[in-house]
Amino acid sequence: MDRNLALETVRVTEAAAIASARTVGLGDEKLSDHAAVEAMRIAFNRIEMRAKVVIGEGERDEAPMLYIGEIVGTGSGPEIELALDPLEGTTICAHGLPNSISVAAIAERGGFLHAPDVYMKKIAVGPEARGVIDLKQTWTWNLEKIAKAKGVPVSNLTVVALNRPRHEEMIKEIRDLGARIRLIQDGDVSAAIATCEPETGIDVLMGTGGAPEGVIAAAALRCLDGDFQAQLIFRKDDEKDRARKMGITDFEKIYKMEELAKGDVMFAATGVTTGTFLEGVSFFKNGCTTHSVVMRSATGTIRRLTAKHRFDIKPAVTISEYRPKTGKVSK
Repeated sequence: MDRNLALETVRVTEAAAIASARTVGLGDEKLSDHAAVEAMRIAFNRIEMRAKVVIGEGERDEAPMLYIGEIVGTGSGPEIELALDPLEGTTICAHGLPNSISVAAIAERGGFLHAPDVYMKKIAVGPEARGVIDLKQTWTWNLEKIAKAKGVPVSNLTVVALNRPRHEEMIKEIRDLGARIRLIQDGDVSAAIATCEPETGIDVLMGTGGAPEGVIAAAALRCLDGDFQAQLIFRKDDEKDRARKMGITDFEKIYKMEELAKGDVMFAATGVTTGTFLEGVSFFKNGCTTHSVVMRSATGTIRRLTAKHRFDIKPAVTISEYRPKTGKVSK
């Protein structure tokens, strides 16, 4: 893939982040999501490419845009796949909480697992613990292996996990072992990435979250030389039926990182609200400042970008007006 696509992609996440940042703290999740999705789609359609959304807004074509199977771009140029989340942490953004981001990953055709929107059991670590994790084993087994690889006692490890009732037994197991836990309400893509950033203090992500977010996280960790394993969790027969239609037949399979996101992968993210991974959008008169990261697996290059956007010179992406009280969209 042309390496310039990585910088084109970060312009897309910037557009989505700026649009959704205007809704921070307004308490309307639909408004925040609508702003990010429409801005991202408009920005993608300006890029010289023919890109198919394989991880997106609506697995069963229920979303009006950026749904699974939608083709975006100008229609000419390289054929690629997209795994995206215009606004990871919709609730976070709507309520003005930290760690919401806009993310997009690109790969050559066949690069991403076409994952249905089901639960996914996950474990993610940074470079120091690469190659030692095994999702077939217990959480205790994995924490002991991670601690040994890092050269520290288990009590020095910090685990990040979604604060969900389904994690009660896992949380107890981790606490009984003496490891620290940081519970989050949303945003396990940024939490997985945090395992590769020493300054965050996060050593491992554990637990069950969304499968689409797992594929996106795997793409990021490919670029960061981290490690990731996952297993799809099916609760109903119709979820297995949807998985079969997407080419998945082994319902017990544990996926390695390279099976979720393979080949030359590029990843971009822009902060919406400030968190452990990225600073959020800050507005000033006639403009704003964004903080982004763009990465490529083939070279291991990681670029952190701070951009000042001048709306009086180059207006932000114009999206349709969303009226939060009525739910109507008007042009």
